[in-house]
Amino acid sequence: MKISVLASGSKGNSTYIASNNTKILIDVGMSNLYIEKKLIILGVNPNDINYVFITHTHVDHIAGLKVFLKKHHPKVFLTQEMYNELRDILNDYEILESSVLLNDLEIDYFKTSHDTDSVGYIIKNNDKEVVYVTDTGYINIKNLKKLNNKDLYIFESNHDVEMLMNNPNYPYQIKQRILGDKGHLSNNQCHEYLKKIIGNKTKYIVLAHLSEQNNNPDIALSNLNDIENIKIMIAKQNESTELIEI
Repeated sequence: MKISVLASGSKGNSTYIASNNTKILIDVGMSNLYIEKKLIILGVNPNDINYVFITHTHVDHIAGLKVFLKKHHPKVFLTQEMYNELRDILNDYEILESSVLLNDLEIDYFKTSHDTDSVGYIIKNNDKEVVYVTDTGYINIKNLKKLNNKDLYIFESNHDVEMLMNNPNYPYQIKQRILGDKGHLSNNQCHEYLKKIIGNKTKYIVLAHLSEQNNNPDIALSNLNDIENIKIMIAKQNESTELIEI
């Protein structure tokens, strides 16, 4: 598989994943033009995207979806609750009820905990697996086993708790939302979960959905100082990561 996080942050999110026969996006949260440009830089024709998987319907995950679907016509996978919100812009779609096999990709999903219906994904091609999880206040213990020992984790490391609590621009209620069970994973939570699930197969970690105001890359990376022999990267708001191959 080849993977690149095209954008990640509070202003928009999208990730490209491809096998030999299948190309998908997880979320289309930046403008269609932005997504097209980033795909073309990777050598990918946007018309070749076969499927789009939606994590949830907040605008930073679907902002470019309507135009992208109109121009490029991929099939969309999403939950019933997400469909209820997006039905007016969907044509070719499928409601997620179990894992799906799409050519040479197997894609499973698991419920996450956000202030709307939300999911994370596990993408498998042969013996290679990618976990994608952002926008969640916690990960249910029953899901940890299925996330265990994957090749690549794209994992939320949203905020530094001290920076968030000391931020004068955030009302107390917003801080409590971010810190709550339906908010976002902090750097420390990210570290705690990753330490439980990474294994000898794990080669890459991409820290995702970093807050521009309540985090910075150096702090997020420093929280993972005790993780060795794994390449750790930061996904950025307006830059794609390198094309990772596993």
